[in-house]
Amino acid sequence: MGISVHCDIVSAEESIYSGLVELVVATGTLGDLGIAPGHAPLMTSLAPGPVRIVKQGGEEEIFFVTGGYLEVQPNIVTILSDSAQRADDLDEAAALEAKQEAERHLTNQSGDFDYSKAASQLAEASARLRTVQQLRRKH
Repeated sequence: MGISVHCDIVSAEESIYSGLVELVVATGTLGDLGIAPGHAPLMTSLAPGPVRIVKQGGEEEIFFVTGGYLEVQPNIVTILSDSAQRADDLDEAAALEAKQEAERHLTNQSGDFDYSKAASQLAEASARLRTVQQLRRKH
């Protein structure tokens, strides 16, 4: 058994995961982050995307967060997100449909079009789809 650190993944609705992990990999707004025990304290924002944890013993689990924050303290890694869920619970067809709908909104802009909202929806839908595809490759 390797060295581990406690990890909490929390959404606005509920605690999604709480336990000891050997590694946390998340999508930060400036790039991917790998957090292992002994990492320097850190606080950063997260982009929509997968969060991969390696539990004690090497078992991996993937989650999806819509963004939020990651905080690293000496003995705990905390991920706070508006919305988070286990990647196993994601629906690939719904993710693909949401991505296509967001692309249609960007293509067919009207007079009261909110570009930043449409771009944000497209980024989240694309990240959700990438997470489902990453999980499928893993299995």
